[in-house]
Amino acid sequence: MTYCLQKDRPIAVFDSGVGGISVLRELVHIMPEEDYIYYGDSKHAPYGIKDREEVRELTIAAANRLFDQGCKGLVVACNTATSAAVRSLREMYPYIPIVGIEPAVKPAVLSGEHPRVLVMATPMTIRADKLKRLMEQYESQAELIPLPCPGLMDFIERGDLNGDDLHRYLTELLYEYSNDRIDAVVLGCTHYPFATKQIRQVLGEHVKIFDGGAGTARQMQHLLKEGGLLRGELRKGQVTFENSLEGAGKEELCRRLLELEL
Repeated sequence: MTYCLQKDRPIAVFDSGVGGISVLRELVHIMPEEDYIYYGDSKHAPYGIKDREEVRELTIAAANRLFDQGCKGLVVACNTATSAAVRSLREMYPYIPIVGIEPAVKPAVLSGEHPRVLVMATPMTIRADKLKRLMEQYESQAELIPLPCPGLMDFIERGDLNGDDLHRYLTELLYEYSNDRIDAVVLGCTHYPFATKQIRQVLGEHVKIFDGGAGTARQMQHLLKEGGLLRGELRKGQVTFENSLEGAGKEELCRRLLELEL
């Protein structure tokens, strides 16, 4: 397959639903002149409760769709999809910049003296060897507590960011940690930053919260610059939203999330 990378082509951002908007926000912040295509696979969400092979197949199908549109790079803005498919995608498309996302364990560990760090993620991400290996690297420097959060992303997919149901869910999920001091929280799913306010309400304002969006955006910027693919012109880029679910509802939610002050 011949694939000619051009600097005036868009950057693709993929997620299992609308959560990757938290990463798109960081990309637009540091590269506002670029164009973006955001594709959410809400029809098959959530990915975090599926088996690895199904997630891999869905992610590769989404990447093929985006590359067929001529995208010059791909951000897999989903921890579950990154764990399942990024290695395969890089083997399939070695000439295209592809960046996955990684839970921000390192900055959370370095945020204090042997901190207690809660790592919130989907069940599949918690089970994945990638996260286990990452946590093992820092287990002597912090107390790392993995916490699977089945159902949390569903609230974000519905646009429920401040409702009573979300607060009750988080209060129950985090109950045993709410009175047992947690120093930092790692948001190991790109949906979770949109629940930051509610998480703080349960765990306390002192808690430092980390996600991998900014680091992922900087890595894509670095790869595009290295490949001579940055636009390098003063302009306001455009964002195009696509979703596997028909109708305008998801696009409207994506635009609202993109403009939301976190």
